[in-house]
Amino acid sequence: MKTATLPSLRVDPELRAAAESVLKEGESLSAFVENSVKAQIHYRKTQAEFIARGLAALTESERTGVYYTSEEVLGELKGMLDAKRAKSAAE
Repeated sequence: MKTATLPSLRVDPELRAAAESVLKEGESLSAFVENSVKAQIHYRKTQAEFIARGLAALTESERTGVYYTSEEVLGELKGMLDAKRAKSAAE
């Protein structure tokens, strides 16, 4: 498989120094930048999917006329969390 390069990026010396200051032992600046780009790609895809699910839910709610209050949703989530915690404590 051939590899490709990302465009060169000119930054302020302060930004480069800040990036270098958080490198892990043995980590190169190139590896840090690559990992950062991968993380942003994952974040943006996840965010886009979340928004798509929200818009689909809105469309479904408008179609059916069924809506839930934030209290109902949070109550359901709290119940699920409490059940998981109880199960974990019993194990």
